[in-house]
Amino acid sequence: EESLAVLRDIPKESPYYWSAQLRSAINLDTLDRTDEAIVQLKAMAAENPNSIGALVSLGDILRAKKRFAEAADAYDEAIRRTEAAHLPEKWTLFYDRGVARERSGQWEKAEADLLKALDLKPDQPMVLNYLGYSWIDRGENLDRGMKMIEKAVELRPDDGYIVDSLGWAHYRM
Repeated sequence: EESLAVLRDIPKESPYYWSAQLRSAINLDTLDRTDEAIVQLKAMAAENPNSIGALVSLGDILRAKKRFAEAADAYDEAIRRTEAAHLPEKWTLFYDRGVARERSGQWEKAEADLLKALDLKPDQPMVLNYLGYSWIDRGENLDRGMKMIEKAVELRPDDGYIVDSLGWAHYRM
């Protein structure tokens, strides 16, 4: 609450205002005031149609709250804005949207996003793990999926989630 009060006092003319508003929304969510955070982030996204920061934070909050379809919509808009501004594609946006789509039952779209993220960042352990695990869990692309998880473990041998995926993959195989 004290942090929210400090952030509220930052004037709109300040170069820190936008960052303060993003932090404020995250703090609202932390305080279980998620609906307020969502309203604030949507207003920020509408106020600044060339920025993706509010949309990414919105997607992250919605995904954490298991509101996956809504999260995918927020990431959709962030990707659209990135493309419209001719900015470099960000693997994280495709990964995050892929996770949200997979969790909302849109596997074909999720797979396309995860493959795009992998294309943009071929050695990203989180992408290798998530896509490899998903394929093996679905009984698809078993050899490639196993190789991807093994590579993810090689890149992050101390990551419990990734090592667990390797164990699950061996079990499923």
